[in-house]
Amino acid sequence: MKVGCVKEIKNNEFRVGMTPNNVKSYKNAGHEVYIEKGAGVGSGFTDKEYEDAGAIMIDSAKEVWDTVEMMIKVKEPLPEEYPLFHEGLILYTYLHLAADKPQTDALLNGKVKGVAYETLIERDGSIPLLAPMSQIAGRLSIQEGAKYLEKRFGGEGVLLAGVPGTPKANIVILGGGSVGTNACKIAVGMGANVTILDINLKRLAYLDDIFGARIQTLASNDSNIEHAVKEADLVIGSVLIPGKSAPKLFKKAYLKEMKPGAVFVDVAVDQGGCGETTKVTYHDDPIFIEDGIVHYCVGNMPGAVPRTSTIALTNATLSYGLQIAGKGLEQACKDNEVIFSAINTYDGKLTCKNVADSYDCYEYADIHTLV
Repeated sequence: MKVGCVKEIKNNEFRVGMTPNNVKSYKNAGHEVYIEKGAGVGSGFTDKEYEDAGAIMIDSAKEVWDTVEMMIKVKEPLPEEYPLFHEGLILYTYLHLAADKPQTDALLNGKVKGVAYETLIERDGSIPLLAPMSQIAGRLSIQEGAKYLEKRFGGEGVLLAGVPGTPKANIVILGGGSVGTNACKIAVGMGANVTILDINLKRLAYLDDIFGARIQTLASNDSNIEHAVKEADLVIGSVLIPGKSAPKLFKKAYLKEMKPGAVFVDVAVDQGGCGETTKVTYHDDPIFIEDGIVHYCVGNMPGAVPRTSTIALTNATLSYGLQIAGKGLEQACKDNEVIFSAINTYDGKLTCKNVADSYDCYEYADIHTLV
């Protein structure tokens, strides 16, 4: 198969969908690999490294899109890339369609086979292609939250760990999944007071076993959330329903009850955000202040550490990508049914039920009946 990768064009996105080592793996499996020149520079990979691995280097992104049968990216395509779609193209990337109707329409109209990292669910219920970015985003959320608590950014001027004789910061984490757990690790390590909320009591028991008396676990409901955020210096939004828009757990009404200069980091922003006041920001202008609360809502948080993020992501995506390229999407699904769960669009039809449920205008088509 002809497999390609282009430079990401999202604002301040420096990750890349394939590393030189990935190229070598695809080449060894008999595929042709086309890489846009400069695609890996932001992650520290030179064109020469790609060439040495066997890639064919292409001057323009359009030529790569026009040539390949399977495009491997990191982020969802932007409107400038929609005209480059062609029927039957396999697009293997993060899509996040529940928060992006224009992209959904473009994929359906272009009859693109959209294979989304974030909805691939393994037999044990894990989400292996989302997990590495969730781990990074969770850890980064505390790092970024600590920075924007500084007074010069509009924060209240609080050090997370405090010092002897001063109170520690209070951190509230909404959601105890991969993002929340990784946020909790860093927050506990920095010495803050940590409260984590989740609707799954078994998950809370697991977190209690891991962290013990170093954290407070609470069942997630409106009353507990409102009470917790009133005293919070930093709130991390980390809820996820694969493929669906994130529920709005962090209400606008809470802002007036919180400490002026407290910080809200919404890691769920790619899925529409879990805050009623969330709006997408970018690394070059990452925050805004509403009702005295600093909001950090960057939609591609792991892009801030692209070297780590690219290696972590491609470690996870490579094996499934090789299956798809080696057998074709249809046969790969039949041989490994897990891949069915990643297909969001196919032959002009929307095939992810959670995405379809997020809109009133699309009819859901069961992918098993189409392939």
